[in-house]
Amino acid sequence: MTARAATDLTAPANLRWNFTVNLIDIAFITLGISLVSRDTVLPVLISTLTDSNLAIGLIAALYGMGIYLPQLFTANFTERLRYKKPFVMLVGSVGERLPYLLMGIAVWLFAVRAPSVALILVLGCLALTGFSAGAATPAWYDLIAKVIPVQRRGMWSGVSHGIGALMAIFGALLVGRILDGLAYPNNFALLFGLAFLATCISFVGLALNREPPSEIVKARVSTRHYFRQLPDLLRANANYRRFFISRTVILMGAMANGFLIIYGRERFVLDGATIGLLTAVLVASQAVMSLVWGVIGDRAGHKIVLTCAAFVLALAALTTLLAPSPGWLILSFVLLGAASSGDAVSGLNIILEFAAPADRPTYIGLTNTLLAPTIIVAPILGGWLATVAGFPTLLVIATAFAATGGMLLALWVQEPRRQPLPIKT
Repeated sequence: MTARAATDLTAPANLRWNFTVNLIDIAFITLGISLVSRDTVLPVLISTLTDSNLAIGLIAALYGMGIYLPQLFTANFTERLRYKKPFVMLVGSVGERLPYLLMGIAVWLFAVRAPSVALILVLGCLALTGFSAGAATPAWYDLIAKVIPVQRRGMWSGVSHGIGALMAIFGALLVGRILDGLAYPNNFALLFGLAFLATCISFVGLALNREPPSEIVKARVSTRHYFRQLPDLLRANANYRRFFISRTVILMGAMANGFLIIYGRERFVLDGATIGLLTAVLVASQAVMSLVWGVIGDRAGHKIVLTCAAFVLALAALTTLLAPSPGWLILSFVLLGAASSGDAVSGLNIILEFAAPADRPTYIGLTNTLLAPTIIVAPILGGWLATVAGFPTLLVIATAFAATGGMLLALWVQEPRRQPLPIKT
């Protein structure tokens, strides 16, 4: 590389470099998270620590609260940073990755002797890793927007999540071996340790980004003034408001996600090998569909990806409800993986297309913070419904929400890529 190319962070060599190191970041963090999957492994672990369905619902609620709630509060700070990577690295190391190691230690020490203590520590660390990831998200995704062009973001997201999911297939098969081959709680403790190792490798990819300075850096404004501007932003962008409402309804349809494995285990008495198989099926579906969704998102827009993912989510709940045998759960988790990968590929990418470059962190933070109450309430409501009305009722209601949200997104929201950016008044 020439000296001039080395300093030009838009040079093709640097674009290839950033594309590659961000593949490493996403692929390995996807692998790590899959080893302690919030849809399979964690619900089974929590069910060994307590018989409360509400506690299982707290898995998604606490993690979702952590991911979504702090983003608007860090977006104002993020918009004043000329370089985003240092902040993302700081928050993403101690806050986002270390808790996986702490969860493993908590399970190893307390799962048998003091399961209530283990439960509190696991859920608390889960909330911490979610909160840290959420706090870093506006800065991290603005970093991605700077180093990966819009025409490549769908491909990058699809390929990175796809590679991570392919790696996670082997990890999921390892999950089955570890759950059946090691005594409880050492089996779960080891899975958390491996998840921590994988997320540390992903951190290396994050650290290797070559970030250019932001061309536009907003002046410092007070937090009060910043929040007073947000209603004007919402009023100025009707299409964005419709998107937000549609997205809220779809996320209510995810209330049953963490209970699919519990319902299947209750009906068909699943062993560790089957749980590992279903985890492998989940991540294999994510691998394949991440690539598919990435191509569709780049070529046709991310709205169609999220619309299709909503209907697939509805089918996942419906298939689980109607499953006549354990084999049908494979289809359920294929559909769940397809839905979650569509959300991963396009959920943030579409937000970037509603906003001018200087407003990207605010739009990301605003969207995710306003979605936080839904993310928190939906799985808790799911746990309550499973307890008082039964799993079949929960699955029917989840199906209805997901399908309704998909219809709203399809018929009510315009593809933002083809709409002019809003003009502030």
